[in-house]
This record gives sequence, C-alpha cells and structure tokens, in this order.
Amino acid sequence: MPKVHFTVTPVEEKPKRKLYRPKGVSKYAPIIDAFLESEHKLVKVENTGKEANYLSYQLKKMCKQRSLDSVTVSVRNKEAYLEKTY
Repeated sequence: MPKVHFTVTPVEEKPKRKLYRPKGVSKYAPIIDAFLESEHKLVKVENTGKEANYLSYQLKKMCKQRSLDSVTVSVRNKEAYLEKTY
C-alpha cells in the first residue's frame, strides 16, 4: 500500500472566512471598466491568474450582459485581448 505524506499542525482556532463579493458583482467587471475608461483601443489582459480562454469567455459574457457591442474580446497565442470597435 502506498504511503501518503502529510503534516498535522496544531492551531488555536480556525481562520475567518474570506469576504465574498455581493451577489451580482463580477470580479471581471473592473477589467472591462478600466478598459472602457482608458484611451487605448487595444489592450492585452495579463496577470489574472486565469487561462486566456477562460478569461475571454468570462469577459465576453460580461460584455454581452452589458450590451457592449463596441468591445471585442479575443485570444491569440494564449493571451486575452480587449479591443474597442466603434
């Protein structure tokens, strides 16, 4: 039978739960907001900790919910891009 390696550490109490976002508030909304407020026509979205395909799916969903037809989300070479298409 294979052995499982683990460590048991004594603690005084359990940590508090992290605060959750209010229902209906997306963690991807600030990305869209920052892009719309910027003067840039094309940007690469980086350092989100998510894969580009997943990120683009979420950003497209957000744009659709907001009826932002002037914003295009795309993936090229495993990187997500936002583009203003007036």
